[in-house]
Amino acid sequence: MDSLYLLIPVALIFCVIVIRLLLWAIDNGQYEDLDKEAWRILADERQTEQDKQREREQNPTQDQHDH
Repeated sequence: MDSLYLLIPVALIFCVIVIRLLLWAIDNGQYEDLDKEAWRILADERQTEQDKQREREQNPTQDQHDH
C-alpha cells in the first residue's frame, strides 16, 4: 500500500509527459502526411533513374569518356 503513494504520482507524471509529447508532435506537423514518407522511399529510386537519364541526354560526350 505504501508503494501506491509513489506509483500513482509517478504514473500521473508519466501520463502528463506523454500527452505533452503527443501535443508537441501534432503542433509540429509530425502527423500531417503519414503516407508521403512511405511513398518517398519508392519514389527516390525512380527519381534518381530519371535524373541519370537526363544527365546522359544532356552530356553525351562525358558518357564516352567514362568507358
